[in-house]
Amino acid sequence: PGPRGMITLRAAPDAPGLAAALGARPALRGIVGSGDRLVAWMAPDEYLLIRPPSEVGQTLAHLADALRGSHHLAVDVSDARVMLRLEGAGADAVLARLCPVDFARFPVNEMRRTRLGQVACALWREGEGVNLVVFRSVARYAADLVRTVLR
Repeated sequence: PGPRGMITLRAAPDAPGLAAALGARPALRGIVGSGDRLVAWMAPDEYLLIRPPSEVGQTLAHLADALRGSHHLAVDVSDARVMLRLEGAGADAVLARLCPVDFARFPVNEMRRTRLGQVACALWREGEGVNLVVFRSVARYAADLVRTVLR
């Protein structure tokens, strides 16, 4: 996929304005939305918002307005993270060798924070593939690791 805008939002689950800030609120370990406008549950008080890069500033302003008066933190992490996508019949087998996840029971639209080899990643199944979010500093390593397993 092309570049994605990413915002980490930390706020109490019962924070006034959180529902308005998120629009659609994901369930535990869920991800909601479509295309390049997603909201993922990352922890009880943490969400990852994925947007087109051109919408990050506008989304941060919306979050600030919706959560005004509530303790929260919204940070643009677009430059710190990158999204990779693995598709094809062997995608699950490759990832099963690299991640401690039971891909036979991994449902569509479930967000999982785990490890890819020795690096932190978040992943979810979407359509015929799996999306992975890793730190930009280890993106090359993550891609090379997947390529090595594919060989």
